[in-house]
This record gives sequence, structure tokens and C-alpha cells, in this order.
Amino acid sequence: MRMGVDIGGTKTEAVAIADDGRVLERLRIPTGFGAHAVVESTVDAVRGLTAATGTDAGDFSTIGVGIPGAVDAATGRVSHAINLGLEQLDLGADLAARLGAPVRVENDVNAAALGAFHLFEQPATASMSYLNLGTGLAAGLVLHGELWRGARGGAGEIGHILVDPAGPIDLDGQHGGLEVIASGSGIARQWGRGNGNAVSAVLDAADDGDAEAIAIRRRLYEGVAGSVRILVLTVDVDLVVIGGGISSLGDRVMGGVNEIFAAWSAQSPFIDSLGLAERIRILPDGAPVAALGAAYLGGMAWPK
Repeated sequence: MRMGVDIGGTKTEAVAIADDGRVLERLRIPTGFGAHAVVESTVDAVRGLTAATGTDAGDFSTIGVGIPGAVDAATGRVSHAINLGLEQLDLGADLAARLGAPVRVENDVNAAALGAFHLFEQPATASMSYLNLGTGLAAGLVLHGELWRGARGGAGEIGHILVDPAGPIDLDGQHGGLEVIASGSGIARQWGRGNGNAVSAVLDAADDGDAEAIAIRRRLYEGVAGSVRILVLTVDVDLVVIGGGISSLGDRVMGGVNEIFAAWSAQSPFIDSLGLAERIRILPDGAPVAALGAAYLGGMAWPK
């Protein structure tokens, strides 16, 4: 068996999977806030899963953890996980000491990319990108079955790519990056109204004819389409799997994105030849891809 844990901003999800990929057990508990509480809630998730499966941590062939923030996958050290209230944490070492078993740690989007790769049963020679459209916007890359982190771990951080120098300003201080135009937090800052789901509110207001909402919605469509285009043009992946909260809105977003693809294809035979729309897959709602991917981390070579 393998175990994977996904530490999210509000919940921690753990899965136990069989060697053939079947999910045997799955549980969710609240995530603690702060370094000590994050470790404790992760240990609680692991112990809850071992109790459910009648095992000990040492009975699992691999234990992996996905977590937001900057992760040194070689050491298991996590930095700048702001939403979890921690600045620096030796998570891998701390968990290994508590559980009595080695633990692999990876950035959550990278873990989700690996999980999506296995969920969609890609052959070992295939390449895939996971595009996360949630509170933020980022991608994870699996090339020929292996995670690609880049020289300094920045591969897939496409949210910082500028697409509109005159566009809204993002938290990184730049104008018109993909994240500010096509993520939940970016749209909330643009909209600036209410405390609910800003993306749904914008789509509703755009349907009602609100001019500002229509402009934000158009940027959202273009940002998602542009993200897919960048991933295909730079890495030429076989598939772009889209997940995150925005993807759950289905045709309300993807219908507009496909219109953008159609317009680009009509303008450019080269873009048409890329088959952008055909390369997209939407993550099934509720699929625990980050936890699944974390479970597969132990089968990969250790980063150097």
C-alpha cells in the first residue's frame, strides 16, 4: 500500500491506495494553523488512516505529503506557506520522526500533477500538465512520467507570466499576470464586491449585462486559454488537465475558453494545428489528486 496526504488551507486529506492504484481508504480532517499545528494535524490524518486500514505507518511502502508553499523536495523543508501560517518548517524530518517512517514532501500543485497523470492513466512515455485554477494559478509538469521541477523549482509558475501590461495589478507587484486575471483571488481583487464566491458573482453579473463584470469575465476566458496555449507551446504536453475551484464551474468557464480557441484557430493555421481544445481534460469533481500524487512520490528518484 501507499499513503498520500494533501495539506490544504482548511482541510487535510489522506488516502491509502493499493499497488494497482485503487483507493482503499480516504479521510479528511481540519488543517491546523501554524507550524506545530500543521505537523499535528498531518500526524492525526496519518494515524486516522492507519486505524482505518488496520496498519502502522511502517506498513506503507511510501508516505508522501503535498503542501502549499516553496518546497525543497530533497530535504522536505517547506517555506512561505502563508495560508498555513508557517514561514519555515522541516516537515519531512518532523513527520518522519513522529511516524517512524520516511516521508516525501512536495509542493501541492506538483503532487496534484502527478496524481492527475495516474488518474488519467497516462503511459509512462506521455507528458502532461496540470493547470490549477483555484485561489491562485499555477501548473505542474509531468514529463515522460516524471515530475519536472526546473533548475530552481520554478517550473510551472505561469501565474507570473505577464499577458497585459496595462491590466490589473497582482500581489507580486506586476500588472496583468495570468494569476490576477484567471484565479479566484485575482478576480476577487478585481471585482471588490461582497464576500462570497467572486468568480460566480462575476459570471452572474456578466450574464445580467454588468459592463465591468463582462470585462473581467472576458479576461478570465483569455487567461485560461492563454495558460493552455503557453503550456502547449513551451512544453508540447499531450494533455492539459484543468482542476481547481474555477474548473468546477464547467461550461460557464470552458464554453468561453473554447470560443477563444476557435477564434485563434480561425486567425492562425499554426494555432489551429495545435489542437488546443482537444488536449484539455477537466478533473473530475472531488478527485483527491494531490493526495493521490503524494502517494506516488515514493516511486520517484530523490531530487538532488
